[in-house]
Amino acid sequence: MEPFVQAKAEQRLEQLGLAIDAAPVPTGHYAPFTTVEPLLYLSGVTPKSGGKLVFKGTVGLDLTKEEGYRAARQCAVNQLAAIRSALGSLDRVTGIVKVTGFIRSAADFEELPYVLNGASDLLAEVFGDRGIHARSAIGAAALPGGAAVEVEMIVRYA
Repeated sequence: MEPFVQAKAEQRLEQLGLAIDAAPVPTGHYAPFTTVEPLLYLSGVTPKSGGKLVFKGTVGLDLTKEEGYRAARQCAVNQLAAIRSALGSLDRVTGIVKVTGFIRSAADFEELPYVLNGASDLLAEVFGDRGIHARSAIGAAALPGGAAVEVEMIVRYA
């Protein structure tokens, strides 16, 4: 893979061949994001594509850690859609501040950081150094709709 060379995030998406769906729609009485300039707080999203949950189950039981990784990556793709919806363009992002990942996992599954790398790796691919962030990977007994992963983020923008 070529090193990231200050490409704009929108161009980087195209180079990576990533198509971004419409931003996820809340299923309750909450906002998909809130802003406290210069920060954008994104609500948690699950690994949906085309409005359908594509990774359902328990990582370490029903799903492999690699499938969990792909689920976290899909969550990050959905967060990119939310960022674009909130800011108009991914190019306004000056940094990913924090990523929190909730992984529905078997009681003895300890590779939570590996799973969350699916989101972190994608953010670094799209934003380069601006995509490197603080994070927490948390095991959960259950997630909305039976999702395998849920990811929330804090983003700095200009």
